[in-house]
Amino acid sequence: MADRQIVAIGGWPWGEDAAVRALQGFVLGLARGTRVGFVPTAGGDDPSAIVEFYERWRGLGELTHLGFFPWPADDLRGLALGQDVLVVGGGNTANMLAIWRVHGIDELLREAWENGVVLWGASAGMICWFEAGVTDSFGPELDGLDCLGFLPGSACPHYDGEERRRPRYRELIDGGFPEGVAADDGVGIHYVGTKIAELVTCRPGAAAYRVTRDGEEKLETRELG
Repeated sequence: MADRQIVAIGGWPWGEDAAVRALQGFVLGLARGTRVGFVPTAGGDDPSAIVEFYERWRGLGELTHLGFFPWPADDLRGLALGQDVLVVGGGNTANMLAIWRVHGIDELLREAWENGVVLWGASAGMICWFEAGVTDSFGPELDGLDCLGFLPGSACPHYDGEERRRPRYRELIDGGFPEGVAADDGVGIHYVGTKIAELVTCRPGAAAYRVTRDGEEKLETRELG
């Protein structure tokens, strides 16, 4: 059976092209090939985000995207399972999950994961894989959201990028929300199966954390060269 791999990124280090390239290189190094598919559902299949994907990945592999507007591709299963890497873009996680569930992409993503396709993404593309996540899908106040449940526990992105993330995650966990992990922008948590294999960062000093009702533990993170 192929390794089931997910790389959960706290947030894209936008404006830092070398940092983005480092993350891309890390993920491609895990994959069995260079067929890369972009899933832009959280952003409503925004054409500018799709164009940006092709620009940022140009020359790195065979590229495609999985659109859902105005309707999904004819052979959605073949398209998803035919990739080596699927990258999920940011945006409204709650809306994305609702669309995925209506069209069965949640099950296709699980099948892809179980067949060796590397799943990854930042922000919405980070939290969607966990049992639950901290999201601004319902407004800027932030709230908890039930997610796909491929990975155990909860997740919080943008831990150093948005000032409300850390205190709100603390509030949620103290109130009974599943314990979990948090990641600064530019930090990737690499899972093999449902266990953390490695933590990497493309930003010096950025880190990931294990967050429980007992407190917060900073995790050892390797800086990508």
